Amino acid sequence: MPVQVSAWHFQALQRSAAGPAQALPVPKRMEWTTRRGIGPSAEILGGDLWRRRVLDLGCGPGHNVAHLAARRGALATGVDLVGLQVRRARSHYGRLDRVRFVAGHALTFLQTTPEQYDAIYSVFGAVGLVAPGLLLPAIAQHLKTGRVLAFSVPHPARGGRRPSPDDRPCPDFVTLPDAARVPIARWEFDARRWTVHLARAGFKVTSVRELCGSRDDRWPTTLLVTACKT
Repeated sequence: MPVQVSAWHFQALQRSAAGPAQALPVPKRMEWTTRRGIGPSAEILGGDLWRRRVLDLGCGPGHNVAHLAARRGALATGVDLVGLQVRRARSHYGRLDRVRFVAGHALTFLQTTPEQYDAIYSVFGAVGLVAPGLLLPAIAQHLKTGRVLAFSVPHPARGGRRPSPDDRPCPDFVTLPDAARVPIARWEFDARRWTVHLARAGFKVTSVRELCGSRDDRWPTTLLVTACKT
């Protein structure tokens, strides 16, 4: 899917051009939205993550991976489609124990890894950008029974939009740091349709949260779903 790849590559390229990547302090909390401090943190992945294997599908610069490894003691792996993002993540947090960053497509990674995970999550990452009929069963194959899949996606009603009426992806765009918009395709499901797709893959939805970026937002901006593998 070349359009998807180019959008994220251009985004990472512009961020890299803005300044060299350097070591960063470990974030104090895990974030599920584009703004800090909104909604829950890592507790929705399970109470005790010490030495648990956790997988981030679309890790970007690695902030959540670093938090889970350094502050929760998890064995955290981050996968990202864009090699530039993975290099930045390694520059930011590669010094930490219990972290691993891998460049590659989320679906390909899941189809080739032998690992079983105690939690898998996606924050505006692979879930919603890869066909759910392919990605969710692949996630289920590598998530231990009774464990949590959690993901946040742009809310399908954000800005007055409407959820997809069927299982096809909808046109959307990525805003680059220079404010240019690059078209992408995204699965814009509401909670009911996500519940159906998750059930087909062997998951039971345990919570759905609609999060706003600020009190002034007219519509929710983020849909956060947690599900348990049955």
